[in-house]
Amino acid sequence: HSEPEAVGNQRRILVSDLAGRSNVVMKAQELGFEVDNATPELKQILQRIKELEHEGYEFEAAEASMSLLIQKSLSHAEPPFKVDAYHVTMRMDHDFAICQATIKVQVGEEVEHTVAEGDGPVNALDAALRRGLMRFFPRQLKPVQLTDYKVRILDSSGGTAAKTRVFIESTDGRESWSTVGAHDNIVEASLRALIDSFEYRLTRKKKS
Repeated sequence: HSEPEAVGNQRRILVSDLAGRSNVVMKAQELGFEVDNATPELKQILQRIKELEHEGYEFEAAEASMSLLIQKSLSHAEPPFKVDAYHVTMRMDHDFAICQATIKVQVGEEVEHTVAEGDGPVNALDAALRRGLMRFFPRQLKPVQLTDYKVRILDSSGGTAAKTRVFIESTDGRESWSTVGAHDNIVEASLRALIDSFEYRLTRKKKS
């Protein structure tokens, strides 16, 4: 019997296997973080993973969201931006449904209100959030494009509302990354995945 690493197959740690501290450590190291069993924030990371998985998150196909979770726990830093409020409406224009998203973004002490239209709520939210953030981070975010969007409706149990899980894949032309969001509301789930996507790009840029 050979270890996978010995024959050229790097062993990947699935986040669904993160039941114990050692697997969290291995996953964090796989993602490039200097973490070991003595890292004080490890307990917090484990707790956050469990909380989010209970909310419907799944990190196997969203390593950028997983990386952000670990990074936030380790750095204790404020995120580069916050979405304070948003609103999405839809209207019919002849035979076409047009979605309009209004979003309020805060960067430091500054607040930006933006409005954008799209052919669906996710497209409109992406455009509005991008427009708001471009004022502050034009160089970092200009090349970022949303390349894939997947939705999964999770089975409800115990009479609770069904959760929606959204996966988003993005690229800047050199690197691709995937993020996840989950919520009772598909628009909120989508926004959470979008926020992670932009935040990942901004924090990755700072690290590199």
